Amino acid sequence: MSEGEIRKGPQMSASIEHAQHITSPDQKADHDGATLVTTSHDVIRAWADERDGVPATVEATEHNGHLGVLQIDFAHDDGALREVSWNDWFETFDDRRLNFIYQETKSDGTQSNFFRLDNPEREDG
Repeated sequence: MSEGEIRKGPQMSASIEHAQHITSPDQKADHDGATLVTTSHDVIRAWADERDGVPATVEATEHNGHLGVLQIDFAHDDGALREVSWNDWFETFDDRRLNFIYQETKSDGTQSNFFRLDNPEREDG
């Protein structure tokens, strides 16, 4: 699987089927408020950088030396999040076979910080 290719599985979010697939930071959304999806590290990092976001994990969710719940920290002062390296964040992202679902802008054209991570193979459906 090449970077940027969408990960599929039995529990894949329905929103991915209607999302615009983004494979490069140069690609733009078709319209304001569009749902976008990627697995490209370059796209995710560029999106976070534009919003002053840093890779993070939720404190107390780590186990056996592995990152717990992945987040992007925009506030930089939330005690519930611990900043981690992009290398560690992306290693966990790829190991868990996650998709990054996000928006560039809200429907009114203002910048959006919305994102969520989707695991198409999760067992909790």
